[in-house]
Amino acid sequence: MQFELTKDFLSNVSQAIAEKDNLFIINNIIDLHPADIADVMDYVNLEEAQYIYQHLEEEKAADVLVEIDEDVREKFLESLSVKQIAESIENMDSDDATDLLQDLPEKKQEAVLSEIKDETQTSDITALLNYDEDSAGGIMDKEFIAANVNWTVQNALELLRRQVEDVDQVYTIYVTDDNSNLLGTLSLKKFLYASDSTLIKDIYRKDPIHVQALVPSEEVASVMEKYELVVVPVVNEVGTLIGRITIDDAMEVIKEEAEKDYQMASGISEKVESSDTVWVLSRARLPWLLIGLTGGIFGAYVIGGFEDKISEFPVMASFIPLILAMGGNVGVQSSAIIVQSLANNSLEIDTIAKKLIKEMLVAIVNGLICSFIALLFCLITEKDVRLAITIGISLISVFLYAGLFGTFIPLILNKYKIDPALATGPFITTTNDVIGLLLYFLIGWAIYF
Repeated sequence: MQFELTKDFLSNVSQAIAEKDNLFIINNIIDLHPADIADVMDYVNLEEAQYIYQHLEEEKAADVLVEIDEDVREKFLESLSVKQIAESIENMDSDDATDLLQDLPEKKQEAVLSEIKDETQTSDITALLNYDEDSAGGIMDKEFIAANVNWTVQNALELLRRQVEDVDQVYTIYVTDDNSNLLGTLSLKKFLYASDSTLIKDIYRKDPIHVQALVPSEEVASVMEKYELVVVPVVNEVGTLIGRITIDDAMEVIKEEAEKDYQMASGISEKVESSDTVWVLSRARLPWLLIGLTGGIFGAYVIGGFEDKISEFPVMASFIPLILAMGGNVGVQSSAIIVQSLANNSLEIDTIAKKLIKEMLVAIVNGLICSFIALLFCLITEKDVRLAITIGISLISVFLYAGLFGTFIPLILNKYKIDPALATGPFITTTNDVIGLLLYFLIGWAIYF
């Protein structure tokens, strides 16, 4: 049965801990899935989380540490001794252990590494720490099983049994040469059906999909999604098999990228959580608010420049919100499509021109429809032909400009290695507002005067 975290349950947990009711903790928490225990520890206070953690077995405690929310874990680790952290790390996969160590200050990292008794684990973690955390090497784990291409099936079976002790999930068997270079993968079905004397080189599948250690983690996730892989091998620059990336790590990357893009599109310049301090939240939001403020000031100057014309035909001011809203919406829609295409690697170089033409045609079609509706509305309500024509032409112009601008800007940002998600946020909306106002008043000035 799936565990459901409720306010009543959390209240009972707090009461049990206050009363030192160990039996409640044992009966209701200890046997939960590590992710569920982590959820409980995310919501209780630090002292209560420590109390729960003390009742966990070493392996489960390590699994729970992996699942705890990063912000909570960072504070929780401060309460643990170097020895306690080292004991937990010894029971983790190398990639999870590396992620946890990166939450610690540099001096404490060194102290924890010196306390780890498993030399292989220490070596694996040290190797992973040398990679950028947003690269394939930074998210891979070093636990995998591999068979030499020259082994027989009988020899492979004996040697793989020794390797598998350190691997929690066996997705595939990799095949390597004498220099540990990746050659292919071994089908478990063929392996089990083959005779003991069969050579691995006679039954393995060559040239598997793999990634280089230095490629961005986002690219790894795209490869795994495209080819529907649950695991992908990682090689270094000379083709040596050095690790693997599993589907759970790829999903974490996809989740983090989606959160980052959503926050960036919303005008938040750095990764934040609702639990962060007021200063951190303000610092993340302020830059884009200042951009919006700057755009608003320019917009005010545009309106001020046509103040005398507006005073003669004040009805034009009534439709300013319409122009701003439509321009912003069109720009965000266009940029969102391009950003999505860039993220999925579905926008090839030879299709950029076609994309621009298509967005121009879409803008014209939508602009004609919306401008026709607005034109009829103006004629019926205001009975002003010039105003109706001004609104109609302005909407088509704004649609066309915003559509092309929203398409072009993400492409430019991507070309210069800047996250194109920036284009879906306040930047493009603010720019469209200023240009949209200018187009509206210039068209109105031309028609009325």
